Amino acid sequence: MIKKFFILSGIFAFTAVFAQKTHTVEKGDNPYNISKRYGMTIDELYQLNPKIKEGKVSIGDVLAVSKSEKQSVKTAEGNNVAKDPHANLGELGKIVLEPKQTIYGITKQYHISEADLRKLNPNLDSNMKIGDQVTLPLASIKKYGAAQKPAAEIAETVTKTETVAIKTEAKTSSEKVAEDSYIVQPKDNYYKLSKTFNITQKELFTMNPGLEAKGLQPGDVIKIKIDHSTTFVTETSTNIDSKPVQTNISSNVSSAASTQTGTADDYVTYTVRDGDTVFSILNRFGITLDELISLNPNLANGLKSGMVLKIKKLEAGYVKKTGDALNVVLMLPFGFDSNDNKYRTLSFDFLSGAKLAIERSAQNGQKLDVKVVDAGNESSFKNSLTQINKDNTDLIIGPLFKSNVLEVLDFVKDKRIPVVAPFANSDDLLGYSNLVIIETNDNVYADRIIKEVKDVFQDQKIYIVADSEKTRANYLKSGLEKSLKNAKIAIVGSAADIQLDQNMMTGQSAPVIAILANDNSTVGDAFAAKVISLSKEVQGIKAFSMYFTPAFEKKVDELSLTNLVYLIDRKIDTDGNFEKEILAAFKNKYCKTPSKYSIIGFDVMNDMLSRENKKGEIFKQMNKVQTQLATKFEFEKTKTGAYVNKGYRVVRLVPQ
Repeated sequence: MIKKFFILSGIFAFTAVFAQKTHTVEKGDNPYNISKRYGMTIDELYQLNPKIKEGKVSIGDVLAVSKSEKQSVKTAEGNNVAKDPHANLGELGKIVLEPKQTIYGITKQYHISEADLRKLNPNLDSNMKIGDQVTLPLASIKKYGAAQKPAAEIAETVTKTETVAIKTEAKTSSEKVAEDSYIVQPKDNYYKLSKTFNITQKELFTMNPGLEAKGLQPGDVIKIKIDHSTTFVTETSTNIDSKPVQTNISSNVSSAASTQTGTADDYVTYTVRDGDTVFSILNRFGITLDELISLNPNLANGLKSGMVLKIKKLEAGYVKKTGDALNVVLMLPFGFDSNDNKYRTLSFDFLSGAKLAIERSAQNGQKLDVKVVDAGNESSFKNSLTQINKDNTDLIIGPLFKSNVLEVLDFVKDKRIPVVAPFANSDDLLGYSNLVIIETNDNVYADRIIKEVKDVFQDQKIYIVADSEKTRANYLKSGLEKSLKNAKIAIVGSAADIQLDQNMMTGQSAPVIAILANDNSTVGDAFAAKVISLSKEVQGIKAFSMYFTPAFEKKVDELSLTNLVYLIDRKIDTDGNFEKEILAAFKNKYCKTPSKYSIIGFDVMNDMLSRENKKGEIFKQMNKVQTQLATKFEFEKTKTGAYVNKGYRVVRLVPQ
């Protein structure tokens, strides 16, 4: 049944007739190249086709791609007045495209929306080169054009025998956007781009070397077309660059997570990083040069950053023996059996997040049989082990304490059942090849800060704000002394102790480097206030932090003057679609927002279940890099056997 709607206003009756144009999706199509082909924006394509709002198109789909606006206004006298789609833009003029101008730059300079700009210039993307004429509202050209005159005025200054053109000196303009490229827009983030172009974040970073470290900058041209002959890899961490207003943190949901090639599933693999040498890789994994070359013949062409190397054949892992359902044991210290409620609240919070992940996995078709075991306390833990059926358990998540984790590993050693340690991380756990360690070691964060400082160091004095134990600060100092020549490094207990240096030649104040190695938020707030104060006295202050503190988000503009670089983990991007969905589901289920340990419970359970196949071979999927609700999971198999999470994200604040 067709419904007709009539809207009456005074004596006017408005009716509209639309002639719909369609496009049938072919192999290689995505929302971006479809919208470009028909001179539309992606948002306009989404509005006409709500079903592809998440960026998913399939071969054979029929999409609406334009509405020819044969819209008329009929007066009471019966006169039809054709509607001009550009009438609201006023009188039109043209400008000549100059070097370094982009679509984003034009919209900002001339105060015109991208949608209106594309309506006036349908083929702007495919033919954008220096010397082209771009149609704009004449009033905007005169008001905002400054030195750039309308094209008509420029033409008047050229003699009749001359040709209006700009020499390109045999080079194609860098601003010409090819079919496999895209100009970054202000609200773009990694998640949005990966959805729009049907690619993974790993593929995006591989096609655009340096993008992960630099971040998305509006106006930049990036590659978005996949070369299927390429094996895609990822770097150690996802970097989020932000100008004074912070960039959205991208999240890589498990369904969109990147995977290695099929042959890599049977091997321990390693992604080569900047600074790696063949010798360092041999030493890291305890293998010989002959073994490495035999698995990687392409090493004859040299070691290159981003290469994925096969290291050695995977050891025989756990495989399900019976049944279709994955049998999971979750061990948490509720303490009911020992009348010890010290960790009960934490356990219930962890369980609430884990339950949500379990329910989602089951709804998606995964067959699960989950048993929750009260791990009691450390003294009564052995009694909890009797509740585990070693012959019918495929995955154990928990317990929380290192001593208990060691007992579980000993209990299941003959079965090689995968064990996941959510919080325990120490050297004596690394020798177990069936162990997955979730907690990222502080030394991983410190190593990244050392690298960041090394990249900008120019003989400044370095201050490290330590905690009471000074373990992290001492590790940082030792690493910096090895990396930097003649560095002056001071460990201090308070941000108040950070002082400007003195230039020996001029006697004037000189900038310093300040590093926060204390995860206390109060100390973090004081650190932020101090470096902001110093940045107002002298330019060139460089600030770094191993940890996130709330002041970093509250004082973005001021901290950008210190070029602050900080590491984060377990922080939610509340603008992400996946994150919004999970937060809404949690609130609907529990009538509250998730606590810190609820988030960890969801992330750990959701990530581990997403790596399982029907045979329970979880270790075949450990090379996937995934970000769940708040935690980034990037596992590295250690030399001694265990898988350790080394995932984190980097945020950079840069002055505008």
